[in-house]
Amino acid sequence: MVEIKGLEKFAPKDFPAHISATVFLGGCNFRCPFCHNADLVLRPESLPTFPIDFFISFLDERRGWLEAVCITGGEPLLDDDLETLVRIIKDRQLLIKIDTNGSFPDRLEHLIREKIVDFIAMDIKAPLGKYERVVGRRVPEKNIQWSVDLIRSSGLTYMFRTTVVPGLIDFKEIREIGEWLRGAKLYQLQQFSPRNTIDPHYLHVRPYDRKDILKMAEIAREYFVEVRVEGI
Repeated sequence: MVEIKGLEKFAPKDFPAHISATVFLGGCNFRCPFCHNADLVLRPESLPTFPIDFFISFLDERRGWLEAVCITGGEPLLDDDLETLVRIIKDRQLLIKIDTNGSFPDRLEHLIREKIVDFIAMDIKAPLGKYERVVGRRVPEKNIQWSVDLIRSSGLTYMFRTTVVPGLIDFKEIREIGEWLRGAKLYQLQQFSPRNTIDPHYLHVRPYDRKDILKMAEIAREYFVEVRVEGI
């Protein structure tokens, strides 16, 4: 059974316009050096696991109040038992948001086809040709593109989002991402947080100033229907 490594009982920002909670699953196939969930990615076995019975009780006790659950990680689609967790949530008539890095398009396609996901947020780590430099792993570009295409054609609510990390993402990369994803409905720029990073070097990287991120947002607005900024 899927192992829940964290539970945020009230997560108002994770599923906009709905009363939501967020569950965190351990493990990830990427090694983004700036990731601030180092323990969750590198050492999930060191973190306590929430018993599934506890999680089911949590959902049932909030019946009629809780509206949605966000499933994040790590990379949730890495887990072979993710669908079981999704169906437990869906059986309680709750909306489901999946956060993904886009590297498992076949599993994402299955969830979409089964109509058991309502909102997909995909992290766009970099322009497609620069992925390996940013994520620290070999990544088939075709899988990332497949996920992008699936999401855009799904008919579901979706979001693409990029963490803007000095030294990895600059104005040029935002424009390249815009050219790649031109016309997508929602794109979110996220401030980098230098804490508990996978690569200790990034603990000392100063995040972009507010004015720089707002300038990036202006660039992005040339390409996307809606652009949001988070964390500044």
